[in-house]
Amino acid sequence: MCNLFNLNMTQAEIRKLGHVIRDTINWPDATDIYPDYPAPIIRQGTDGVRELVTARWGMPTPPKFLEGKKTDPGVTNIRNVSSPHWRRWLGVENRCLVPMTSFSEYKTIPGQARKGLAWFALDESQPLAFFAGIWTNWTSTRKVKEGPVTADIFAFLTTEPNAIVKPIHEKAMPVILTKPEEFEVWMTAPAREALKLQRPLPDDELMLLPDKVKPAA
Repeated sequence: MCNLFNLNMTQAEIRKLGHVIRDTINWPDATDIYPDYPAPIIRQGTDGVRELVTARWGMPTPPKFLEGKKTDPGVTNIRNVSSPHWRRWLGVENRCLVPMTSFSEYKTIPGQARKGLAWFALDESQPLAFFAGIWTNWTSTRKVKEGPVTADIFAFLTTEPNAIVKPIHEKAMPVILTKPEEFEVWMTAPAREALKLQRPLPDDELMLLPDKVKPAA
């Protein structure tokens, strides 16, 4: 479920749409983002200032799924926000906006054994939008060769798929925010109100990009 997304937008455009006050990163204008890769996120700083920072994609895995394992590569997508494991990070201080211009799901390609990637965006121009994300600072071993590291990490919420995504991925789609008022609710409202945004994007606000279906790596 959405383990690859693209951000094809300038840093200035991200700052403007997300009402960022503090920005200390240097981010390329276009890149594909995979699990455990760094990505820009917008969060509230400890001093209350909205800031653009980088974090690694993948929140801590629930302990029951780590038994017998030496590493925790992280969880990229979060659906069950009623779980005690996730509830601790649903406050304003741990919510973030994850900028994106398109996201992918695996797609069966007729006549080929390997699956491909189907890409989705708001429209063919691929305008900037945000996933509804959560973040934390965490110490864990994400890769054996890396050993224990302390890092800012993030993931984003998912929900049931709309009619555009469901033929490709019938179980879930990311929670996508497109309007300034939604950004503000997610970043500032009490959890009960903010979590009302955990719903599919309307069908007419998302499309399958016709020319961006490619074999999976």
